[in-house]
Amino acid sequence: QVQLVESGGGLVQAGGSLRLSCAASGRSFSTYAMGWFRQAPGKEREFVAAISWSGGSTYYRDSVKGRFTISRDNAKNTVYLQMNSLKPEDTAVYYCAAARPIAVLTTLKKSDYWGQGTQVTVSS
Repeated sequence: QVQLVESGGGLVQAGGSLRLSCAASGRSFSTYAMGWFRQAPGKEREFVAAISWSGGSTYYRDSVKGRFTISRDNAKNTVYLQMNSLKPEDTAVYYCAAARPIAVLTTLKKSDYWGQGTQVTVSS
């Protein structure tokens, strides 16, 4: 069982930056691939980024490549999403996700566990 709690969302102007954090509980955190999804009003939830259990592999949706960076600290049971050069179209509720294997996140676009979400709003 893994419980996920996101933080770090907020209101930022276009071009600004935010860093989301996701704190996980459970002794098996380091064995899970971790990811971030987002859902804008009236739209389906979409994959944003994922990182392997070791941190050695990362994956991104095309629209955030070069702007977002996913990372993890297994000693702290925490995964991060650094978001730079934010755009109004990045506005959404961002959800932390944990799954095994990573293909559940990157290919199936699903997750074994979800956080409650944190709101990110980018003003133009």
